[in-house]
Amino acid sequence: MQHDIIVIGGGIVGLATALRIKEQRPDMKILVLEKEREVAVHQTGNNSGVIHSGLYYKPGSLKATNCIKGYHQLIEFCEQENIPYEITGKVVVATKQEQIPQLDTLYVRGQQNGLEGVRKISASEVKEYEPYVSCLEGLFVPQTGIVDYKVVCQKMAEKLRNLGSDLQFNEKVTGITKGQSLSIVKTEHNTYETKLVINCAGLYSDKVAQMSQDSLIDVRIVPFRGEYFKIRPEKHYLVKNLIYPVPDPNFPFLGVHFTRMMKGGVEAGPNAVLAFRKEGYKKMDINAKELWETLTWGGFQKVATKYWEMGLGEMYRSFSKSAFTKALQELIPEIQESDLIEGGAGVRAQACDRTGGLLDDFAIIEDEKVINILNAPSPAATASLSIGQTISEMALRRF
Repeated sequence: MQHDIIVIGGGIVGLATALRIKEQRPDMKILVLEKEREVAVHQTGNNSGVIHSGLYYKPGSLKATNCIKGYHQLIEFCEQENIPYEITGKVVVATKQEQIPQLDTLYVRGQQNGLEGVRKISASEVKEYEPYVSCLEGLFVPQTGIVDYKVVCQKMAEKLRNLGSDLQFNEKVTGITKGQSLSIVKTEHNTYETKLVINCAGLYSDKVAQMSQDSLIDVRIVPFRGEYFKIRPEKHYLVKNLIYPVPDPNFPFLGVHFTRMMKGGVEAGPNAVLAFRKEGYKKMDINAKELWETLTWGGFQKVATKYWEMGLGEMYRSFSKSAFTKALQELIPEIQESDLIEGGAGVRAQACDRTGGLLDDFAIIEDEKVINILNAPSPAATASLSIGQTISEMALRRF
């Protein structure tokens, strides 16, 4: 069957993109292809469930503009579809003197990004929000919240079906051939025709992009596993809502933090360690071919040279519960190793360019036949409906 647009990937960005297109053009034949048995199996279904405010991102960047727009669109979507969510607010705290200038930078950035009510607070004021936190200074960010993004995706999929779109599961894409009027998308089981392909394949977005590009792309996806611990129920009182450290501005991860979950309970983490396969959720999950491709990518080698010390520290915390606990104790001194129960893990699709740059902003490359979303890490879940709108506008210009 011929389609107007095929979206590859049933995570939140792919679903939001398909939904925004269908809302604007109900007449279009839209197909979503997902290699798993259901939606939101990988990045979307294994994140911390935070509704991000847009605090961290450079003003005017795709991350900042889409996160702030997407924040409001996500909340509106949840209210319309009766999806449980909660705006909890969060504190970002400086535990060392050298972190205070970066905390000040975050405060200014929050103001530049239009976040109302963001304010600097003293250590004693932090304790009014989170009584067990130890710090020098903090920021209170009222916009942050929590939601179950898998539920959001399930509702998006339901809406797409109700609007007449097709979702096909267990359909791993193996090839894309561009033609003059139609492109051919091959999967392990079927062949589809389409006027436009939109690649939202997350961890495999570089591989899918390579299927349709005439020359090698200058970006590779490097998988970083983020591991979580759960806090024992009897110690949930230590965390009221969300507690974050001041992030390292040179590294695209936020550091270990505490998050109250929409499904109940409190999580601590994640760290950020190189995964030995793109869907490597356990320490010993290894795909020799994928690992070799990562290790021999010149861009990653430059990243490893630049961040080797930080990388070793993250790896050490991955294998040492006491080291992980020590990192958490910088925020809450009372937390003990015995309070932590091993939780799940997620894998972040981090784009790395040939020069060794870890891409901080969303990255999209396109031609007349294909739109490739090559970097859509956090806050992509929060920003998904806005990203979907942006991509849908790019797509519909072709029609």
